[in-house]
Amino acid sequence: MLPLLFLLLPASGGSRAFPRGAAGPPLNSPPLSIMGLMPLTDNVAKGNIGRGVLPAVELAIQQIRNESLLYPYFLDLRLYDTECDNAKGLKAFYDAIKYGPNHLMVFGGVCPSVTSIIAESLKGWNLVQLSFAATTPVLADKKKYPYFFRTVPSDNAVNPAILKLLKYYQWKRVGTLTQDIQRFSEVRNDLTGVLYGEGIEISDTASFSNDPCNSVKKLKSNDVRIILGQFDQNMAAKVFCCAYHENMFGSKYQWIIPGWYEPSWWELAHSEGNPSPCLSKNLLAAMEGYIGVDFEPLSSKEIKTISGRTPQQYEKEYNDKRSGVGPSKFHGYAYDGIWVIAKTLQRAMEHLRSSNRHQRIQDFNYTDHKLGKIFLDAMNETNFFGVTGQVVFRNGERMGTIKFTQFQGSEPPKDKTIIQEQLREISLPLYSILSALTILGMIMASAFLFFNIKNRNQKLIKMSSPYMNNLIILGGMLSYASIFLFGLDGSFVSEKTFETLCTVRTWILTVGYTTAFGAMFAKTWRVHAIFKNVKMKKKIIKDQKLLVIVGGMLLIDLCILICWQAVDPLRRTVEKYNMEPDPAGRDISIRPILEHCENSHMTIWLGIVYAYKGLLMLFGCFLAWETRNVSIPALNDSKYIGMSVYNVGIMCIIGAAVSFLTRDQPNVQFCIVALVIIFCSTITLCLVFVPKLITLRTNPDAATQNRRFQFTQNQKKEDSKTSTSVTSVNQASTSRLEGLQSENHRLRMKITELDKDLEEVTMQLQDTPEKTTYIKQNHYQELNDILNIRNFTESTDGEKAILKNHLDQNTQLQWNTTEPSRTSQDPREDINSPEHIQRRLSLQLPILHHAYLPSIGGVDASCASPCVSPTASPRHRHVQPPFRVMVSGL
Repeated sequence: MLPLLFLLLPASGGSRAFPRGAAGPPLNSPPLSIMGLMPLTDNVAKGNIGRGVLPAVELAIQQIRNESLLYPYFLDLRLYDTECDNAKGLKAFYDAIKYGPNHLMVFGGVCPSVTSIIAESLKGWNLVQLSFAATTPVLADKKKYPYFFRTVPSDNAVNPAILKLLKYYQWKRVGTLTQDIQRFSEVRNDLTGVLYGEGIEISDTASFSNDPCNSVKKLKSNDVRIILGQFDQNMAAKVFCCAYHENMFGSKYQWIIPGWYEPSWWELAHSEGNPSPCLSKNLLAAMEGYIGVDFEPLSSKEIKTISGRTPQQYEKEYNDKRSGVGPSKFHGYAYDGIWVIAKTLQRAMEHLRSSNRHQRIQDFNYTDHKLGKIFLDAMNETNFFGVTGQVVFRNGERMGTIKFTQFQGSEPPKDKTIIQEQLREISLPLYSILSALTILGMIMASAFLFFNIKNRNQKLIKMSSPYMNNLIILGGMLSYASIFLFGLDGSFVSEKTFETLCTVRTWILTVGYTTAFGAMFAKTWRVHAIFKNVKMKKKIIKDQKLLVIVGGMLLIDLCILICWQAVDPLRRTVEKYNMEPDPAGRDISIRPILEHCENSHMTIWLGIVYAYKGLLMLFGCFLAWETRNVSIPALNDSKYIGMSVYNVGIMCIIGAAVSFLTRDQPNVQFCIVALVIIFCSTITLCLVFVPKLITLRTNPDAATQNRRFQFTQNQKKEDSKTSTSVTSVNQASTSRLEGLQSENHRLRMKITELDKDLEEVTMQLQDTPEKTTYIKQNHYQELNDILNIRNFTESTDGEKAILKNHLDQNTQLQWNTTEPSRTSQDPREDINSPEHIQRRLSLQLPILHHAYLPSIGGVDASCASPCVSPTASPRHRHVQPPFRVMVSGL
């Protein structure tokens, strides 16, 4: 047992005891007795606190005596062992009052229960108590403990410091974990009041008695990342063991616990009969980065204190004086406490002198209320700089310095799971690539437009309706332009702009589609109207009417879009997905979000648009099928329209399905949509213009002429049906039509055979006219049939009309002139006359070749005179291309 100089006063005692090493009291100096209450024995848990502070107390008393601060008095500290037991503590207190001298004050109070019992009775004894180690918040109640003071800060004093710490790191969401002991519960309740109104949320409050694991799980389930703990060091080992098993440690969590635990407390917890399922290394892993909050035992300022020494000089003297006695973290507060008592007594003596009261301070007794009140007021006036900092009281509480100690650790964690919303945006390289492809498509469309405008007076382009071609190109370019808008999301534009783009890109794509295909189908409708109306001799369909048709289609689009915008406009909506860990390993969670253009009845509006576009496509397919047999390439694009509709339809169906399935992947969705638009627009423009470009470069006249009929077996079976052809269309955009009769093919073949017979007859007449004395009757009949064949070609050309009239007149004249002879004379004599035959053939054969051969591929009907000699052989005749048709303004 450490040989300490303290006195347990017997019932009859009144002797004094001086601290070890102190000089004896001055001769004839009256003592000022102070009652010292603290645990001192070895077998008491907090006995080391009392033994550790005695060297500091001795230093303070010795320095006060050396400075004669209380001259002519001296301090007489009488120690009484409370053993941290309520009964023994009370007995020691009453023994000191009954058997000891009149103590002016009480110094001490370590164990909360003993201190609170004694402090509550001080008012009845007019005694002021000063504690250096009692930190329990219960003693802060001045109504219950009006005569109690302490130089050590209360446990509640750390709460304002914790508040500043939370604000410093911007932690706004915390949780508490408290051991069910009054001391810790009081701290938690006070902390709740401190945080109230400061914008910091206590999201969960957990407490435990023996097993903290359930409380730890509760905190984790509520995503508490900042835990404010209040528990002793034995329970701290259990708490961190549970935290280790729940993985509530590391950079994502921050534990803030009391810092007054003993050094290496986690090892002591294992050796004190509290077996833990966790090894020391597991506890150390879970403790990584925890912050301990405690008062500062000594000031770090290098300033001279009231004793004339700096805190560092005092600490050196203290360590030298304790000579093997274990240190106590309260030694500085005990040292300053002795100085507080000395200064209080000094002010009390000055007050007695100034009041002209003939009363000495040593005359104090426990019933002297006035002098006790003087001591109380004098202690409230304490204000000096001690080794623990500035010593001042507010309602009996010391406003000390709080320190934070972190157990290793690195950067501070977040107070909760930080959820960072991350927009799933379209990749800039992908947007650049698709934009480049779109620009190439627009350049191609511009080239087609230039080609169409430059060659608009060419027969090929003129017959294909250049104005409609321009509209097809315009629709394609609008579709191309929509790609740029589909790729703009929240990473490029603001939310308000994005919402505007939702409407704009829908309008542009819809109008572009209708413009392109509407113009294409309008062209096909005109061909259908002309060639399928067999009975109509003449039908004029101008471009203005086609523009009206396209305008009507666009008007339907505008009505749908305007109603859509007015009733249920497209809005920017944000779709949130499940949280994902940060790829960079930061202590945050990523919540992907995706922007959409939607409204309340999106399915209905899309259904209306798709239905209208589908009907438009079906109408185009119908027109393409009906005009499939029109054999003028410059007029008929049915084959290319069918190919375009097929490709566009298939791609749109595939694109819509894939786009819907990949709506949570904006890059894939944008890529699919853009490629579908690029493909559909490009294939449509190429199918319309590339054949015209190739034809114009290779054979510009072939496309404007009617192809020779190629009869297949199926066509021969349909000889009874009327085949159609184009007779002619003048330069004033007049389209005229006259169907060819089913007899056309048979007559052409018959004319070819008769042409050979005529050639033989002509050669015979030219060589030996006199030899031809007889012609078979069937030859005359065939010649008459040829002359009676109806002219099935018609021309608006003046020269052709004159020639036709001339032919009709000559034919009628010759048959009229022969009719009388046939009635009055013998037919055989009349017909077989060589003179008649010579004259008739010389006049009729050139006309026959000139007028009828154009319809079967012979000379051009526009020739005003015979192009070749009637005697020339058909093998050497110049055969013109098939019947020409020239349409202007289609």
